[in-house]
Amino acid sequence: MRETRPRLGVIGGSFDPPHVGHLVIASEAHARLGLERVLFVPAASPPHKDLPRHTAPDVRLAMTALAVEDDLRFVESGLEIEHGLVYTRDTMAALAQRFPGRDLVFIMGSDSLLQLDTWYDPEGVLSRCTLAVAPRPGDSFEATSAAVARWGVDRVAVLDAPPVGISSSQVRARVAGGLPIRYLVPHAVEEYVVEHGLYRLP
Repeated sequence: MRETRPRLGVIGGSFDPPHVGHLVIASEAHARLGLERVLFVPAASPPHKDLPRHTAPDVRLAMTALAVEDDLRFVESGLEIEHGLVYTRDTMAALAQRFPGRDLVFIMGSDSLLQLDTWYDPEGVLSRCTLAVAPRPGDSFEATSAAVARWGVDRVAVLDAPPVGISSSQVRARVAGGLPIRYLVPHAVEEYVVEHGLYRLP
C-alpha cells in the first residue's frame, strides 16, 4: 500500500491587507484535508489584480506575518517576493523543491477557480498541486461545480466552509472612508494599518 505523504497547504494573494476571510479558509482547509501546515505567500506583483495604489511587498509580508503569528498551523513565506516569482506554477515548482516529500495543496476561493482558465499555464499548476476551493458568496454553485468537473474531481476539492464575504479591497475602502476594520482583520494587522497610516486618502 502506498504510504500517505504529508500535505502542505499554500494560500497566495496580495494580502493587502490579510483579513479574517483568509484565516477562515486556511483553517478549514487545514482541518478538513489534514494539512501539516499552511503557508501564506504574499505575491510580489499579483498578475490577476490591478491595484492602483499597490502597497509595498515588504509591508504586505509584515502584515501577513502579524496575521498568522498566533496560530502554529500557519506560517508566512516571502518566497514570491524574495525571488520575484509571478506565476503560481513557478511558485509551486519552487515549493516542491523546498519541501520534498510533501504533496502541495493550493487553497483558493471559488472566484479564482472560475477564472483558472485565464491563469498562466493552469495545467502546469495542476501538475504540481491539487486545489482546495472555498465557496465565495455570490458565486454560482452550478458554475463552481462545472469548473470542478472541467479541471478534474481528483484534482479539485470544494471545502464545506462557511462563506466569508470579506475582501481586501473592502477593508482598504473602509479605512479610506474612516470606518472601523476591527473584527475584519486580526488585531495586530489593524494596529499596523493605523500605526503606518495605510490606505488613507491623500
